[in-house]
Amino acid sequence: MTQVVTETMVRVEDIHRSFGEGAAAVHALRGVSFEVPRGELVALKGRSGSGKTTLLNIVGGLDRPDRGRVELDGVDIAGLDEDGLLALRRDRIGFVFQSFGLIPILTAAENVGVPMRLRRMDARAREERVELLLALVGLADHAKQRPGELSGGQQQRVAIARALANEPSLLVADEPTGQLDAETGHAVMELLRAVVRSENVTALVATHDATLLDLADRVLELGDGEIVGH
Repeated sequence: MTQVVTETMVRVEDIHRSFGEGAAAVHALRGVSFEVPRGELVALKGRSGSGKTTLLNIVGGLDRPDRGRVELDGVDIAGLDEDGLLALRRDRIGFVFQSFGLIPILTAAENVGVPMRLRRMDARAREERVELLLALVGLADHAKQRPGELSGGQQQRVAIARALANEPSLLVADEPTGQLDAETGHAVMELLRAVVRSENVTALVATHDATLLDLADRVLELGDGEIVGH
């Protein structure tokens, strides 16, 4: 029987992160370790203050740990300088936030195209990619609408399409359904799961909504900065 080797996309080893000093220090992460295989959607759950956002920021290269190691597709993030981190975030990681983060004066299509403009992608290739991504998230007919003309669920779909613009290896989503009603949030989470499958993306999604956890391939629980029961 042939052994199937699962390729690891994210490897987190003994991550520690504190804020402040002395007795007032807040220990956000206390020795967190886990691995995520390529193509898996992993949900992070935990109460507010459990360390979810801090962990996502470190995995996404937005923050550095005090101690420990993070590898993304075999690349040691700690070994990168600021330019290297910028390139990593631009080319390899897609971010989805609770607040959507869309530019109000741009249309849906223009918002999705922003990351490709930053990479100076050919205009025709960019337009084709934007059209493909808006179709993927079910918004092909809303390309010319601005965020203020879209519902919350539609805005988050645009944000997901934008996060996929540069064909990232990893999708990092911090409470992506936090501003949505239950039905819309469930639809957005189902979309994230479908995107992981169709785009062969790995996703790390923080959520406190228990009804969404069954859509993940695996659930990791954070409590007081540590992985619980892992």
